[in-house]
Amino acid sequence: MMVVVLIDWDVNAAAKTEKPFHFGFKRSIGGNLPSIEQEGFSNIIQKNDALFLGNTTKKVLYLTFDNGYENGFTAPILDTLREKNVPATFFVTGHYIQDQPDLIKRMVDEGHIIGNHSWSHPDMTTMSNDQIRQELAKVRDGVAAISSQKTMQYLRPPRGIFSDRVLAVSREEGYTSVFWSLAYKDWEVNNQKGGEYAYQQIMKQLHPGSIMLIHSVSSDNAAALPRVIDDARAKGYEFESLDTLMAEQLLPFTF
Repeated sequence: MMVVVLIDWDVNAAAKTEKPFHFGFKRSIGGNLPSIEQEGFSNIIQKNDALFLGNTTKKVLYLTFDNGYENGFTAPILDTLREKNVPATFFVTGHYIQDQPDLIKRMVDEGHIIGNHSWSHPDMTTMSNDQIRQELAKVRDGVAAISSQKTMQYLRPPRGIFSDRVLAVSREEGYTSVFWSLAYKDWEVNNQKGGEYAYQQIMKQLHPGSIMLIHSVSSDNAAALPRVIDDARAKGYEFESLDTLMAEQLLPFTF
């Protein structure tokens, strides 16, 4: 006798049982490339065409900012980027869209890219596929409503928490998930240590193909950024956009 078993796939149940990962990496030392091999998720990053490193064949840096809320430093950061002719990607949340439409419009008008950091900054591994899609769509549509950027290609998973399913759903929605290969603990606004500290933390991690994660709420970052840009260029580095990286279709990963 043949027994037919019908399985009702419960996405919400899957979200509760799938393995979440918190992005981490082995930092660059002395210009050597960083690594995620020891983190246990390198195959998932590769499988979903997510970015951890940029083009490591040349001395290029990709500057990205996370903008969850405004702390008064984004305008000076934009002033520096305009003065130094440096492109950047700003990953924004729903709160930022609602609270700072003028700054978002300025980012786009000055040639920068707006990326998706989710509407409410949740742990997306706990959400259904439809809920993830809604989070991403609200950011894309919100930016399109207040600026000339009508499409959105890049996503930074909120809190750095992700899973194979989250990255796959995001990819289905047309996003490239962008992690980072250079970062430091810069987001604690009540524990800033000065521009010199930020400068040292950033410069000691520079490496070819760096995807730099910097938080715009940091007064240290705003103070250090002009010198970081000048001195990185003095070391032979150039700043390029994520669009340039994607156009090159060179996505090398070193683990």
